[in-house]
Amino acid sequence: MTAQDNTHNNSTLELKTTDTVTLQLVFSGSWCLRDELPSVDAVMEKFASASKLQQITFSTDGITRWDSGLLVFLSKLYRNCELSQLQLVPDGLPSGVRKLLDLAAASPVSKDTTRRKQKENLLGHVGNVTLDIIEAVPAALHFLGETLKSMARLVTGKAQYTASDFFYIMQQVGPKALPIVSLISFLVGLILAYMGALQLERFGAQIYVADLVGIAMVREVGALMTAIIMAGRTGAAYAAELGTMQVNEEIDAFQTLGISPMDYLVMPRLLALTLMMPLLSLYAGLVGIAAGIFVSVTVFDLSVYEYYQQTLRALNFTYFTIGMMKGMLYGILIALAGCLRGIQCGRSAQAVGQATTSAVVTSIVSIVVAASLTTIILQKLDI
Repeated sequence: MTAQDNTHNNSTLELKTTDTVTLQLVFSGSWCLRDELPSVDAVMEKFASASKLQQITFSTDGITRWDSGLLVFLSKLYRNCELSQLQLVPDGLPSGVRKLLDLAAASPVSKDTTRRKQKENLLGHVGNVTLDIIEAVPAALHFLGETLKSMARLVTGKAQYTASDFFYIMQQVGPKALPIVSLISFLVGLILAYMGALQLERFGAQIYVADLVGIAMVREVGALMTAIIMAGRTGAAYAAELGTMQVNEEIDAFQTLGISPMDYLVMPRLLALTLMMPLLSLYAGLVGIAAGIFVSVTVFDLSVYEYYQQTLRALNFTYFTIGMMKGMLYGILIALAGCLRGIQCGRSAQAVGQATTSAVVTSIVSIVVAASLTTIILQKLDI
């Protein structure tokens, strides 16, 4: 049986049933975009009228020339056949056409995206989260190992980085962060002083608000609040910068040129934040103490001298050391989280936003966990 479909501008498609289950498409003439090409609907109508047909074969010996017009036709045919559960046998197509169709069909689909598209119940959601964690741990460990190797190259003088970039990053994460750190630290110190003094006033012990604010800000709260601020400010910036470079294929260009992205991009950011965070934590503690003085003098009629002397009696060098060491630890965690999410970023604008969000969340969670563990350990050690 032979059926003639359409002939427009020498584009010809014949439908032949070679046996009871096979339909052969015979192409001839010119199959270019500028030609008026036959419609895929005629092929699907043929299948609808013959219920026994199960597969399609091709004969393209009669094609004189083709371009993407033929590919568009075949792509539509493939999609329709997938929906109708029909088998396509591409052996009769030109090799170039087969390669292009395979390439078009091979667009990668993220496993994560596939899982998310499926309707999940609670158990499925827990399973997907578990799989995400299992997949993330080896990648994070590999990144940490590469970071340590980069730091080793820095110590031996073999790291590939630019000193001017390092000092620029240090300026961005240090001096330019002072305004927001000052504001938040002053407000937190003010809240601690006011709430503490209200309680201590019942016992006539308002003077001990200096102990409360001084120890809390210098040892714990100053470093913690600074870390949370820097996670949202600097950790997100690291992820966005590296993620955008990943989208623009700049990181690939570094690798092509033989420049290590870990040395040139990650190590300076990690080192800059590690060096600046202790100083910012110390500064935040002092600003918090200044806020305590402001509240005590203006609200509770304490003198500046009394508050100053009580603060000196309450504080010692150990508290400052602990606060700065915690600040350094938080800085390392923020830099690692931001750079890791930036390096892992996908190749789209949406992926940059997701990497930035993930960097902030990862940073804050790791900061809170680290703060809890270090506080418990130091308490057990009676430090």
